[in-house]
Amino acid sequence: MSRRLLATALALLLLQVPAPAAGGASQEQQGAPADSALEAAVRAVASQIRCVVCQGLSIEDSPTDLAREMRQLVRDQLAAGKTPEEVKEYFVARYGEWILLDPPARGFNLTVHVLPILGLVAGAVVVGVLIRRWTRAPAEEGGADAGETLP
Repeated sequence: MSRRLLATALALLLLQVPAPAAGGASQEQQGAPADSALEAAVRAVASQIRCVVCQGLSIEDSPTDLAREMRQLVRDQLAAGKTPEEVKEYFVARYGEWILLDPPARGFNLTVHVLPILGLVAGAVVVGVLIRRWTRAPAEEGGADAGETLP
């Protein structure tokens, strides 16, 4: 009885495993280069577009359903023959330039690129002026304490 039960369980288990289709591997190998190129392009574009829900992540990195839908939209547009720039322009037209993780350096967006550099230069100038004052002050105080007059 247990052999019959074991044979039945094994037969049911084998029926659950899908059989490979004839010629399936060759079809996958033929479609793989085009699919991998498309997926690489989708990843490249999706990594440059901000998730609307997360806002700190790209739609490539975001786990939300909306980001998944946006990635599918990018995939569909690239498969339809649009260039990556056209896909990004589509999202900019819908959401504005903030949808891009790295907006172009023009107009008001230029301040994001210029202000950190100006801040570093201003900080270096302040530190330089303070160092000059600190190093000059002890020399001037020493001469005044001795009661000497300078010519």
